Amino acid sequence: MIRARAMIVSLRLANSLLSTRQLWTQVTRFSTLSSPSLSKHSHIFHPFITHQKLYFSTNTNSIVQLLLDKNWSTELEGELVNSCPKFTHEIIVFVLKKLDREPQKASDFFNWACEKNGFRPSSALYSLMLRILLNKDSMKQFWITLKKMKELGFYVDEETYVSLLGILRKEKMSADAVAFTHFFNRMVQDNAMDDVVKKVVGVVLGADWNEEIEKELGEMSIVPSDNFVIRALKELRNYPDKALSFFRWVGCFPDYKHNSTTYNAIARVLGSKDSIKFWSAVEEMKSSGHEMDIDTYIKISRQFQKHKMLEDAVKLYEFMMDSPFKPSVQDCGILLRIISRIDNPDLDLVFRVVKKYEASGYTLSKAIYDGIHRSLTSAGRFDEAENIIKVMRNAGYEPDNITYSQLVFGLCKAGRLEEACRVLDEMEAHGCIPDLKTWTILIQGHCAANEVDKGLMCLAKLIEKRCDVDADLLDVLINGFLQQKRIEGAYTMLVEMVKKMRVRPWQATYKLLIEKLLGVRKFEEAMELLLLMKKQNYPPFSEPFVPYISKFGTVEDAADFLKALTVKEYPSISTYLNVLESFLQEGRQSEAKDVLFKCPHHIRKHQEIGKLFGSSKTDEIKT
Repeated sequence: MIRARAMIVSLRLANSLLSTRQLWTQVTRFSTLSSPSLSKHSHIFHPFITHQKLYFSTNTNSIVQLLLDKNWSTELEGELVNSCPKFTHEIIVFVLKKLDREPQKASDFFNWACEKNGFRPSSALYSLMLRILLNKDSMKQFWITLKKMKELGFYVDEETYVSLLGILRKEKMSADAVAFTHFFNRMVQDNAMDDVVKKVVGVVLGADWNEEIEKELGEMSIVPSDNFVIRALKELRNYPDKALSFFRWVGCFPDYKHNSTTYNAIARVLGSKDSIKFWSAVEEMKSSGHEMDIDTYIKISRQFQKHKMLEDAVKLYEFMMDSPFKPSVQDCGILLRIISRIDNPDLDLVFRVVKKYEASGYTLSKAIYDGIHRSLTSAGRFDEAENIIKVMRNAGYEPDNITYSQLVFGLCKAGRLEEACRVLDEMEAHGCIPDLKTWTILIQGHCAANEVDKGLMCLAKLIEKRCDVDADLLDVLINGFLQQKRIEGAYTMLVEMVKKMRVRPWQATYKLLIEKLLGVRKFEEAMELLLLMKKQNYPPFSEPFVPYISKFGTVEDAADFLKALTVKEYPSISTYLNVLESFLQEGRQSEAKDVLFKCPHHIRKHQEIGKLFGSSKTDEIKT
């Protein structure tokens, strides 16, 4: 019986979803299992994975566990050597990424691997180490590592420098930010290789790759090294074809051979630009005995997801799950979420991801079930989605607000609004109280379907149930009103929510509605929103008011506007100049002088104001 069930699961996961019937078959077969876990049968799906790879993958995880469980000692060093006699670039990256929240342990391991275990580091590894150490508790080790990096002839490339500097500034570590900038500038000046790299890059970018370029590069007497190749590829990252030509050319040197570090570097360059050449480079890397490191995988996967290259993102996930350096468990759920956000999710990709996840020995979690369910509901496959919920329940996971919200979203997307409303009743019947997120999705669905009034009825029910309204929900309603060109209704809604429900709208919501109000000559209403923004400590939003007042407004409107911008002190001189100049550009010189007359004394006497009106004319204005 168990064997028969395993065969059913194998068939379900082995076939692509080419039709609705096939999808239904997969889901219903899946639901017949008493337990959804496929970990007992994971060997069925991957006969091509060698025992060596599986052992190696387990080995890297055991290294990480050793480092997490124990403090650094001679005994630990011995255990590490026994666990893995030879540490490669890929292993070091994998371990460091797993220790990214343990900077001291990561530093101890990295230093030991480089100094005592004979491993030769690279600038890419040092850059990764710096990212791990960049926090307030490990800045001493950060500076030690940075200086060591320079002593060994490695460098911080500009991309890494900008990234690290951004973190320092965000964390308000201004002294370290200044010191790091000085260090980087000195390192660039002192590094002779930097000039060579710039010359090489200049030649490569000068024309399409040809024999003349190869000849010119050959005359430069370059002695290639990993560090040199990585730096050049970084500079060529926006020119993938040229970067690949350079990579091939360097690889032809008799005394130089590409390795894991340089293959990963070219993979990063090609990752988001040219899918065909990227996969060709990956295959070459694999055939040369090297692996993609986990840091490279993360960066390229993000690029694929960002550019909606989901087929490549899934293929890359499958590739890495077959490698010794498997992505984290969370990566599966993240990828499923990205796929589900497409207007018409590719369900074949969804089940490819799940198949690979299960084949690697993992059991389906609540997050993975939700990922499958999200894509099915978004694609309008509600019967199959219901079957997934049944399977999920059999696995011990009860539907929650996340699960039901996905169903509500899918039904609204399909225009089945009444059914979506009934889902909330069904939730309560099962003891799951709809939260604000679920209500927001329901109301957003009504607004998207141009049923704002029905959305308001849902809002009334929400308030009856003593559920607080937040800025997200208010933004949804305001956009719903604006979609129907009901600008006054949007204004009334916002003011009521602020004054009676104590909602603090998003700054963007205020800005959008102010612009719309001014667009239909509702100056007083726009001013009221400006004052509400002021009360809620938002920075003043003056941009749309100035051209409106100078074209349609009165002198009193201008005075009221400038007064509204005053908090503890008067607005800046540039604000007054902007208002006065706008009046003059509209040919309203008389009104401009009247506005100036109402300005504070220090503004009327300001040098820039004198230049604007002419000093003789400003003298005529009463003080």
